[in-house]
Amino acid sequence: MATLGATITSVGAGTIEIELPFDPSLTQQNGFVHAGVITSILDSACGYAALTLAPEDCDVLTVEFKTNLMAPAVGKRFIARSQAKRSGRTLTVCTADAFEAGNEHKPIATMLATVMTIHPRGKK
Repeated sequence: MATLGATITSVGAGTIEIELPFDPSLTQQNGFVHAGVITSILDSACGYAALTLAPEDCDVLTVEFKTNLMAPAVGKRFIARSQAKRSGRTLTVCTADAFEAGNEHKPIATMLATVMTIHPRGKK
């Protein structure tokens, strides 16, 4: 996320918000923020939302996601907001939405992700 300039702006139990400032180096040929960049912040938001519910000594890995891109990413700042929908012992299902900061009514993209809790080696 540091490479993209993204930062966590809000953390709660099972929720996270990541902010991404516009940077021309992150755009595609038409000047929109690249879909891969938007997908990256959505994926990170889902992972961190799941991590907030994982046991303290555990980590998480994304095992699957689907992204729907609904509008070009145009603006000065973007938000990815995620919520864990169900957290189990091994798998957590999360959703995330991306939108231009200040315009939550115009979604850019949405994600459904499955995140796996991983235990330190030798522990379960």
